[in-house]
Amino acid sequence: MSGYSFTFAGQRLVARPSGALWWSDRRWLVVADLHLGKSERMARRGGALLPPYEVAATLDRLEAEIAATDPATVISLGDGFDDDAAGRALADEVCARMHRLARGRDWVWITGNHDPGQVCARMPGRTRAEFPGIPALRHEAGEGADISGHFHPCIRLAGQRRRCFLIGRDHLILPAFGAYTGGLLADDPALAALVPQGLAVACGARALPVPLRQPRRA
Repeated sequence: MSGYSFTFAGQRLVARPSGALWWSDRRWLVVADLHLGKSERMARRGGALLPPYEVAATLDRLEAEIAATDPATVISLGDGFDDDAAGRALADEVCARMHRLARGRDWVWITGNHDPGQVCARMPGRTRAEFPGIPALRHEAGEGADISGHFHPCIRLAGQRRRCFLIGRDHLILPAFGAYTGGLLADDPALAALVPQGLAVACGARALPVPLRQPRRA
């Protein structure tokens, strides 16, 4: 699978077709919005019943990325779990698999709006980390150069919606990595305000860059 190499805030990065971000100089694999436990959370709250395979599907893709890149650190940019209860309800075998994936590397969980608590007590890694001298890593885009998730960006290509990275001057927004997560189109006002121009990099069999010029709004 071929990724798309680019420079953001002075850092050389690769948008991988899976939706993961590879930071080769630091050997960091960065993902956003895994939303582990979404099927359980929706069933618990009486919502639509989803096939109970999203955790396995998400971890299969994550395991493939770890095997391909051999990262020193894996960073989850928030909403690693669909809510705090979903994180606590994960099966023992899922937690054991996560520990196997983390063996020999660091793992950092940044909390998001879906998982504001200490949901990863049974998970490998830590929830706090300092990243000095580089673009801020956070769940939702803020001030200054940052790398974030939260919005689940996607783009229409050939009549299909495809998850995508959004690369602008101040913000790099990652697609949701989790299965069954849905998405927000890149021309939605919330995203157009953050990345008015730049690139969308569509995920799929290969990472496909598409110039992004948002329409002017009154």
